This record gives sequence, structure tokens and C-alpha cells, in this order.
Amino acid sequence: MADGPAAPGGERDIPKLDTTVPQTARIWNYLLGGKDNFAVDREVGDQIVATLPQLAENARLSRAYLARAVRYLAGERGIRQFLDIGTGLPTADNTHEVAQSVAPDARIVYVDNDPLVLAHARALLTTSAEGATAYVDADLRDAGTILREAAHTLDLDQPVAVFLMGILGHIESDDEARDIIGSILDRLPSGSYLAMYDGSDTSEANTEAVRIWNISANPKYHLRSPERIAGLFAGLEIVDPGVVSVTRWKPEPGAENAVEIDQYAAVGRKP
Repeated sequence: MADGPAAPGGERDIPKLDTTVPQTARIWNYLLGGKDNFAVDREVGDQIVATLPQLAENARLSRAYLARAVRYLAGERGIRQFLDIGTGLPTADNTHEVAQSVAPDARIVYVDNDPLVLAHARALLTTSAEGATAYVDADLRDAGTILREAAHTLDLDQPVAVFLMGILGHIESDDEARDIIGSILDRLPSGSYLAMYDGSDTSEANTEAVRIWNISANPKYHLRSPERIAGLFAGLEIVDPGVVSVTRWKPEPGAENAVEIDQYAAVGRKP
């Protein structure tokens, strides 16, 4: 989420790819079994897994929550527009793939500013013939750029599902996190949604894993309690089952009793 200097026409200069400093998106990609990472990212990932061996599985379970949230919003709630901010590197079950499998006319805009994600933008831009997929290079905090560029693909007068998956943990202040959410949702109509998950401080092992992460990785990550995560949904109607472990958010049949993990999620509707 590092900011970059503005270039003429409102576009930021693309930051230089630094393979000597571990980056969050690349570490997460490594934990998910991807190939878009470097030795420094794998080293940090291995250190974290040594402390929290189940973290790679937790990454997969968090990704599965994203897919369920997309299917729910596109299916049961009829949402056809998705704004995925802090999307990270492409893996399996990307937002546009899941949404367009339910509704081929769905339109998706991805937002990130990691240089390696930029390099993979074309991989994200594949789309169904009926729908559309686009990519915006912008910082999480820059709602003006995000919404201005997203408006080329999305109709912002119609409901939009905003996804902030694992990204608000990089914002230490709850007030700043709420301001970021508000700066986006305030400009979207009633019937829009916020879907998110983030790491929680619900176990000593998770707290230790994040401590190791923050020694080397950039940007830093900050855990929240489930109660603090719930507070980020102020003013929204939280969808059942509320703020829960990602494994307990509308699980697939047969997975209702899945073990809870230290990643908490919720979906809220703008009234």
C-alpha cells in the first residue's frame, strides 16, 4: 500500500519492484501455493509457518470465504458490480471468476498498487463476454482515484459490493479504517455492500506469527479483536451470521462445524 508520487493526468508513477524486501502480497501468494514470490518472501513465510503451522491452511480458508461471499452477493442478493480493493496477486477463485460463474454479466474492478500485481494485471483482465473486468492502480486511502477510475467500468449509481479482504489490518487506527470505508461507501447507493475479513488477536500463536511478519514484511499488519472488526461496520446492516471466523460464515453444506481460525469476517449492507 505504499504511496507513489502523482504523475500528469492523475496517474501515479508505478513503484519499482524491490525483490530484496518481503511484501505482503507475495508472502500471501506463497502461503496459498502460488509462484509469484521471491526468496525473501518465502523466508518470512517459512518463519511464520514455523510458529503457526496452520497458517497456509488458514490462507486457503480465508480465500474460500471470499468465494462464498461473492457467490452469496451475486446469487442471493443479485449484486452485479464488485470493487475488490487490495486484491493482491491472482490465485484460484478470483473475484471475477466466481462472480461471472454465477452472473456472466457481472462487472468487476480490482484495485491494488503493488508493482508485482501491476505486472500481472493482464491475468486479471480476462472476463466473460457479457461482463467486464478492469484494474485500477491506486492506494487504499485514495478513494477519489479509486472511484473515479472504477466509474469507467461500474455504474456507481447502482449497488456495488466493496471487498476489503485482509487489507484493513494494514491500518492500525480503527478511526482511520472507518474513514477509509466511509470515504468509499458514502459515495455508493443504498443496497451496496461491504465484505471483509482480517486477522484477529484471538490466540497467542496468531499474535506471535504477526510479530514475526512485522519484523521483516512491508507493510506492517495489526490484529483486531472480533469486537473491533464489528465496529468497522458502524452504520451498516450486518448480514447473518454476523462477525464470525471465516470458516463459520455461511459454510458449505457439511462444513458447518469447521474449526474456527483467527481470521474473522462479516458482510454488511448499506441501508
